[in-house]
Amino acid sequence: MPEVLIVAGEASGDLHGAALADRLRVIRPDLILTGVGGSRMESAGVRLLERTTGIIGFVEVLRHIPAHWRLLRRLRARFASGEVGLAVLIDYGGFNLRVAAAARAVGVPVLYYITPQVWASRAGRLKTMARVITRAAVILPFEEALLRAHGVDATFVGHPLLDRATDLPSKAEARRRLGMREDGEILALFPGSRAQEIRLHTADFVAVARELERRRPGLRVVVGVAPTVSIDPAEFPFQLLRAPAFDLLRAADVALCKSGTTTLEAAIAGCPFAVVYRTNAMTYEIVKRLVRITHIGLVNIVVGREVVPEFVQAAFQPIPVADALEPLFDPASPARATMLAGLADVRAQLGEPGASERVAQMVAGMIR
Repeated sequence: MPEVLIVAGEASGDLHGAALADRLRVIRPDLILTGVGGSRMESAGVRLLERTTGIIGFVEVLRHIPAHWRLLRRLRARFASGEVGLAVLIDYGGFNLRVAAAARAVGVPVLYYITPQVWASRAGRLKTMARVITRAAVILPFEEALLRAHGVDATFVGHPLLDRATDLPSKAEARRRLGMREDGEILALFPGSRAQEIRLHTADFVAVARELERRRPGLRVVVGVAPTVSIDPAEFPFQLLRAPAFDLLRAADVALCKSGTTTLEAAIAGCPFAVVYRTNAMTYEIVKRLVRITHIGLVNIVVGREVVPEFVQAAFQPIPVADALEPLFDPASPARATMLAGLADVRAQLGEPGASERVAQMVAGMIR
């Protein structure tokens, strides 16, 4: 039986890998699915060779190089065995481009789903991608033309988040699902899906929430807790919810989001928010010299303008962030109306639901 080996390096990749595995079990139940991922992929029927770690940042990655090399050697041996008919690589470019090279070296075709963000930094990777990727399934509208211009057979498949947003609840229904009262204002906090992000963001997320509580009596604050992290209630003294992000964003009036996938979820859910991010100081200094884009938030990158305010590194200070969020609570405020219109523009750029199905069909057509 043919084997598809799926490699996802972090929580979002595990989610998209699981959705892909679900579709593959429907259209190609004969396939053996193995891979590197997390609990979602495992629940979707993928036999895990190793569990994902999801490390980010130059300094942080250095500490995990030995583990990455051990895993790469293991994957090389599996490709060389002749058992793998296709490698599906999801995001995590620093590692997965090496996996792609290992697969192609022994004739295993490579489908790269959610390609490295070469439009943001490290454009030199484009030559490597053209050499080691058989086909690419891209999720942002401008990526297809960029990659094709550099010799990568790329197809825009739409954003996979849309597959989970086909029937979003109303605000009242979302609050009922989460056991919340239907009245009153709610601020949702999304501090990150990795332990180092939580560590670097906690103090200022809490400070922003406390400032808004002071300004808006009766405000309720809830924290979206990713399945990949633990949060100490003593450090984050608000209601902690391990709930679907879309439910929490639909229930909330306003959100504060760490830069990343949650910003697109907020755009799709129609929840006004601000983007913040802080990383290791040395990592930030390195990134500043590599990044070629003016925005960090995916929502702003997709439409090419600032739809939501961004507060990065030293600019992430509680009072300015609270100042940006406060007018968004008022349903009649121009700031809220303008942002909601911008978020609708972002949603329109993300394509149509069905990304997982399209990628599954690509897999079915490529399997060796």
